Amino acid sequence: MFRKSPSYIGVDIGTTGLKVAELKRIKNKPRLINYGYSDEISDFANKDLQIDIEKSASILKEVLKKSNIKSINGIVAMPSFAVFSSVLNLTNADEKDLESTVMWEAKKVVPLDLEEMILDWKVIKDSDNQVKKKVDNQEKEPAEVKDEENSGDKKNTKILLTGAPKNLVNKYIEIFKKAKINLLSLETEMFSLVRSLVGEDPAIVAVVDLGAVNTDIAIIENGLPMFSRSIDSGGIMITKAISESLKVDFRRAEQFKLDFSLNSQQSTNQNELPKIIQETISPIVNEIKYSLNLFQQENNKKIEKVILSGGGANLVNVIDYLSNLLNIKVIAGDPWARVSYPLDLKPVLDEIGPKMSIAVGLALREVD
Repeated sequence: MFRKSPSYIGVDIGTTGLKVAELKRIKNKPRLINYGYSDEISDFANKDLQIDIEKSASILKEVLKKSNIKSINGIVAMPSFAVFSSVLNLTNADEKDLESTVMWEAKKVVPLDLEEMILDWKVIKDSDNQVKKKVDNQEKEPAEVKDEENSGDKKNTKILLTGAPKNLVNKYIEIFKKAKINLLSLETEMFSLVRSLVGEDPAIVAVVDLGAVNTDIAIIENGLPMFSRSIDSGGIMITKAISESLKVDFRRAEQFKLDFSLNSQQSTNQNELPKIIQETISPIVNEIKYSLNLFQQENNKKIEKVILSGGGANLVNVIDYLSNLLNIKVIAGDPWARVSYPLDLKPVLDEIGPKMSIAVGLALREVD
């Protein structure tokens, strides 16, 4: 009865670095106990940390030790680009046979053999349709409603299907085993981002995660990713462009990117970015535009805002620049919004917040 609640660590293993957030439930609210991260930009500019089991385990142990993190209970996220996700529309599906129906439909859309995948699915409740149906029925006579219910109208069931390759899951299991951490669960990065950045907000929002190598775009409705895509462009692409343009080494180019020290190329207009960065992120901006327009046109629904996360969210002026180009409200994601922490840490937490969003979301899974 008086046993202290344990703390949990969310572990985000990126392509070029690793982030850890330790949270604990205190007085019915998640509290930040500790955090740590390791950015291996110079060493991993052309490598992938996620597929290096020994290196990942070694860095994880090192980060935990240096950050004085004691918890041995962890949750890890799988990269969105490696995980399959799709919304299935089932017509007149029998609830008793729903699982077999989902598996049958999964064979049509999952790119790999189902025996090579670990699948998960959940029913999506279409609240908009339920509200509209209730309002429409209130305007009709009872006999009309009953006739419609018995008319054999098709009943649609939406299913959110996700799947991960078994070999990918086994790699994460091995990393945690070598790091001597109890792996409690795995989930996709986007679900972690939704938990930390969107929460219970009912609005339709877009989450854009500007990572080192990939940019993930998702449209969130009622807390679920209804549309998602991943593109092979990210922060390292910008750093390489700066490195080649200014003829400096990779690490110095990374610093230029973060502190905006691009001398003559720097603009005083807060809605603009240096020309070299504008040109480099142009494909990313085009993909974001395409994704937002596609969802809004196909679903006849308006996206209210874009939430930016990942290391790329720290680019100076990027919020105003994207908001101006996309003609939509863009904000930086704040993973600490539902987490208590010492106030003297606020300046540094605000600075690292965007890149810690996944790790925080993972830990929130167990303590929220």
